Amino acid sequence: MHTQYKIVFAGPVGAGKTTAIQSLSDIEVVSTEARASDVVRQLKSTTTVAMDYGLMKLDNGDQVRLYGAPGQKRFDFMWDILTQHALGLVVLVSAAGAEPVGDLRQYLDAFRALIDRTAVVVGVTHTDKGDPAVRQLLIEEMHRQRIPPCVMDADARSRPDVAMLVKCLLFSIDPFAGALLEPDASSTINSAWAGQGL
Repeated sequence: MHTQYKIVFAGPVGAGKTTAIQSLSDIEVVSTEARASDVVRQLKSTTTVAMDYGLMKLDNGDQVRLYGAPGQKRFDFMWDILTQHALGLVVLVSAAGAEPVGDLRQYLDAFRALIDRTAVVVGVTHTDKGDPAVRQLLIEEMHRQRIPPCVMDADARSRPDVAMLVKCLLFSIDPFAGALLEPDASSTINSAWAGQGL
């Protein structure tokens, strides 16, 4: 019998969640994009209103289900639904955002129950347009919140970059902290990825 794993991507509008899932998914991503109708329109023409869904098919038959949470606070009711039975959380923060540290703080607070049960990694996107000090500031914020920092630059368009975020997440999970992770799941997923060149 094959195992299915679930990973949630979260972060502010425009950080690259949909793009990251598209980079990793082996199926066409199911997306609930709608035309932006508020201040989000200044950032991009469409926005996720419920979720994005992608799937990675591993060589051993296991699957990693990828869920992207909507970035707008008004859709936060979806966050609790999407995090049920998740292995962990990938937070994407745009270095070009107006307040990257505030953005990170919002998502760490909102997803704290999941983080305390599993793990979180942070991908800093749009680094070509932002302050190079953003990554260090995000690390400092995670220290302030007593969350082990795992923060790295990531191009959401790059399958290897996004795969590295997920690998780091898997290696960060403490199986004794209550995560629904089989003891050898990290090595199983990483072995399967090695077969795919990731």
